[in-house]
Amino acid sequence: MTKQKLVVVGNGMAGARCVEEMIKNGSEAFDITIFGSERHVTYNRILLSSVLQGSMTFDDLTINDLNWYTKHNIQLFTGETVVNIDTLNQIIQTDKDRELSYDKLILATGSVPFFLPVPGADKDRVIAFRTIDDCRKMIETSLQYKKAVVIGGGLLGLEAARGLLNLGMDVSVVHISEYLMERQLDQTASILLQKELERQGMHFLLKKKTQEIIGNGRAKGVRFQDGTEAEADLVIMAAGIRPNIKLAKDSGIHTNRAITVNDYLETSAANIYAVGECAEHRGIVYGLVKPLYEQGAIAAKHICGIKTQGYQGSVLSTQLKISGVDVFSAGQFADQDSTRSITAFDELDGCYKKAVFQDRKLIGAVLFGDTKAGAKLFDLILKQKDISSEEKNALFQSASNSGGRLIAEMAKSDVICNCNGVTKGSIIEAVQTKELTSFEQVKTCTKASSSCGGCKPAVNELLLYINSDEFDEVIEKKGMCSCTDLTEEEVVHEMQLQNLSSNQEIMNALGWKNSEGCLTCQPALTYYLGMIYPEYEKSQKMIFINEKMNAVRQGDGLYTVIPQLYGGITNPEELRKIADAADKYSISQVAVTSEQRIHLMGVKKEDLKGMWADLNMPLSSKAGSYVQNIKTCTGEHICRCDKQQSLKLSVALEKKLALISAPYSLKIGVSGCMHNGAESTTKDIGIMGIDRGWEIYVGGSSGRNVRAGELLCVASTDKEAINMTCGLIQYYRETANYSERTWQWIERMGLLHIREVLFNQELILQLLHYFERDASQRKNARENQQLISIFDK
Repeated sequence: MTKQKLVVVGNGMAGARCVEEMIKNGSEAFDITIFGSERHVTYNRILLSSVLQGSMTFDDLTINDLNWYTKHNIQLFTGETVVNIDTLNQIIQTDKDRELSYDKLILATGSVPFFLPVPGADKDRVIAFRTIDDCRKMIETSLQYKKAVVIGGGLLGLEAARGLLNLGMDVSVVHISEYLMERQLDQTASILLQKELERQGMHFLLKKKTQEIIGNGRAKGVRFQDGTEAEADLVIMAAGIRPNIKLAKDSGIHTNRAITVNDYLETSAANIYAVGECAEHRGIVYGLVKPLYEQGAIAAKHICGIKTQGYQGSVLSTQLKISGVDVFSAGQFADQDSTRSITAFDELDGCYKKAVFQDRKLIGAVLFGDTKAGAKLFDLILKQKDISSEEKNALFQSASNSGGRLIAEMAKSDVICNCNGVTKGSIIEAVQTKELTSFEQVKTCTKASSSCGGCKPAVNELLLYINSDEFDEVIEKKGMCSCTDLTEEEVVHEMQLQNLSSNQEIMNALGWKNSEGCLTCQPALTYYLGMIYPEYEKSQKMIFINEKMNAVRQGDGLYTVIPQLYGGITNPEELRKIADAADKYSISQVAVTSEQRIHLMGVKKEDLKGMWADLNMPLSSKAGSYVQNIKTCTGEHICRCDKQQSLKLSVALEKKLALISAPYSLKIGVSGCMHNGAESTTKDIGIMGIDRGWEIYVGGSSGRNVRAGELLCVASTDKEAINMTCGLIQYYRETANYSERTWQWIERMGLLHIREVLFNQELILQLLHYFERDASQRKNARENQQLISIFDK
């Protein structure tokens, strides 16, 4: 098979991550070529400040060495810049007159430093802080000269300034604002940061606007608009960055502030993607590592033909990488009329903590002096779950003063390293299975703290906890079943990667221990095949819905037949049919269940066909992983509210959900009012009537450990409620593991993410399209094909 040609423009962190994800997803279909303007292999630009500060070497920054490119058959051109893209003929041209055709192209051109447009900005020893070469110039200059001015009091400027201090230079930081890092910190944290850096020897010139760089030929100082001057042998421009969009713009690709992309990171030009700092998604340009990694993963999957819901945007966090200073911020931490905050300020120890809430949900946080709780707070911001009073009280407890309590209380699914998506559980698993003992070993094995380094305190805290007497968490890799050691995620990944299209093909290709499978894996594989290949069920001679679709086998060998009563509503004619059938076949037990259905119990096997014919009405048997019959509230024993609208909605919804399979049995309740007669808030999906329409809850459970569902949204009309419910079920079907409960799925995916998917008009229309397609196929299959029945045994 002829391979497609993939060209990546940019050998930085975004481009490299794209290629890494391509390799993970199966890059055998592509010949990969990478162009990088710098003469170096891929390195971690974010950790340049650590080199200046003396905690790392240039070699430590390398992400992928030359051996990595060779191992994966990747052609790399360093020190060569792509200068033109012929989007029509799909050909690129470089500054060395090289031409190369492509089938797919990824633009990862990053950003360029912003040099203030002032006289003298082009003088010698006026440099940016962006590349390894910039870093080397700063080190070389420090050997001869001692006065440096850093223009910019943001994250990058302060990290550069701290590095220059370590090199023995006298450093002044110029900032146009009254406070440092005003975009990442509130006023209190900013003042604390300034005091600490002044104590370390840094000088600050705040509320200063640069007028020109003075000196003859080379920089000798900076003059400000107020007439004052600052002496300087070296001037560092750290006033910001700008997306590098020149190549895209010159090639006719649509740009705004950056290269505009859709949720799959596709640009306006066919077969061209953009990721990282050069990409603009939904009006936002991200300049941190976590978003560019997330974008790289989505783009790689889409290019490899793997189904994905697309990039939904990122919640940002900031951690300052300065020796002796611990600063963390995330989310929306500025006080507003609609927010409330909790603060803790220990002026003696120089610790300040602030958590910002909106409707009992954490939306932002700032930490100074003790940032160990940063990972936990960020995870709470991402999950957008209601926080109890007890949880609020524990938010600011120092992990070091509570025996690692914060780390211990984190769920295994909570993320420790946000840049690389490394969870607490994955670190524990790596430590236990590979006998890791040091931070560096964990970093190398899991990639935790290998990008921005901000989670290093949390990783170290977790290591201390793992090695403490209090640690009692064991992570065991659990295979899908006894037939295989592969997890469900690994099985599904291989199914997509190898295009496996039948249960037997999967078991053969993946080395099943039991060549015939078992009761656990067979239905799971069938389910996944139906989700990956919509045409799968249609092509089957027999459809694996449930061998007891028309009857439920009882423990005593007899059967139960359940007439389908949509919404729990029937009429005299149907009741007469049911009563006559019960009399004819001597059914002594007729039960009305809690789900408002009539069960004809104790039917003999030889009487089943006759009973089905006499009833001549839809039958229900939702045993197994299907959407169950909807529970409704009727009568006036609970309240006198009008139930007709809720009954109407229940009937319409139940008819749409007939025969819909799910990863786990789905229970739904529809209540007419807030009295919750159908116990909707403890169902997988609960719908409750209110004066504005319908409240929709998700993730409830009425088992031994009762769980209340979380409010997903408010639907103003019946149609909107049905669409939101069907879209939710379809997304659950597509992304949940087989046998994963809705509440487990929500904890793993995050309610905020699920809302973002369902509230996106384009995405929910796509989900509803897939839902209708699957429902139609299953209905046609039941009507036109022979179902597996109990008589086939």
